[in-house]
Amino acid sequence: YTAIYPLGSCTMKYNPKINEDMASRDGFRNIHPLQPDDTVQGALEVLWDMERWLAEISGMPAISLQPTAGAQGELTALLVCKAYHDSKGRRPRKVLVPDSSHGTNPASASYCGYTVETVKSKPDGTVDLDDLKPKITADVACLMMTNPNTVGIFEKDIPVIAEWLHKVDAQLYYDGANLNAICGVARPGDMGCDMMHFNVHKTFSTPHGGGGPGAGPIGVKEHLRPFLPVPRVRRSDDGAFSLDYNEAQSIGRIRNYYGNFGILLRGLVYLKSFGGDGLPEIGKRSVLNANYLLALLKGTFQAPYGDRCMHEFVLSVSDKKRDKGVSATDFAKRMADYGLHAPT
Repeated sequence: YTAIYPLGSCTMKYNPKINEDMASRDGFRNIHPLQPDDTVQGALEVLWDMERWLAEISGMPAISLQPTAGAQGELTALLVCKAYHDSKGRRPRKVLVPDSSHGTNPASASYCGYTVETVKSKPDGTVDLDDLKPKITADVACLMMTNPNTVGIFEKDIPVIAEWLHKVDAQLYYDGANLNAICGVARPGDMGCDMMHFNVHKTFSTPHGGGGPGAGPIGVKEHLRPFLPVPRVRRSDDGAFSLDYNEAQSIGRIRNYYGNFGILLRGLVYLKSFGGDGLPEIGKRSVLNANYLLALLKGTFQAPYGDRCMHEFVLSVSDKKRDKGVSATDFAKRMADYGLHAPT
């Protein structure tokens, strides 16, 4: 009871021992990234297999495991988006970001040289289509969306949003921070998204915190495949694996070697442990648990976004502040007095 860590989806907080056991095996632990490909066939097969799992889960046929954090995955996806537009002779300068987005979204867009324009939310927490539609012009490179969004609501209008963007050849980016709510149940690629990043620590149980190590793979639709970072893992007709650095349109490397192998290996062990039948159950239970907690607490606190949520929800103490002068910060500090980490 005193060890709860109610931090939404920000880390899974579940690191199975089998993950560590597999990552500690000599055949994985004692290899070096500069070894010849024919001496690390098992490791390359792990990477190949992880790509296939992520492609199936996301509906994104092309995967790069190279980024080593969710934020770096965002950055990589936006660089891929930029390279795509450059290849068509287009130079859109704007990225649209909902006002409920994660702070790394506008930061990544700005770092890539884009101008960020905010899209308003409706009172129910979803994107305001009336505010969004006039902002979708030929000068828009992409829209960055999280679904379910940061307040725990599913963006049900995402197919309409994707259609509007694609009419001007803008891309729809899916922030994978909350993928655990829909993993194995719905796929971003099927919703019309063109690119996304995965947070392996949020969705697939790998360690997180203290600055890393992390993994933030990205997935893209077929039209964006040529621009993915190198090297790419290849499998020849005889089943041998290799790393391919020869992609003429690639954005190049975004870090040394091929991502944080040990973290990716742990994520693959988790995926194989639960399999295609177990992953949807995890998503469904995360939603069920969040709704159970919301039902328990909504009588004591205000629930500004309704009586149903996905994997997380937002509570408000604005009435307590109005009536008794007690703020959210006061609640957080008092929880700490009882040894409880306050929610964000």
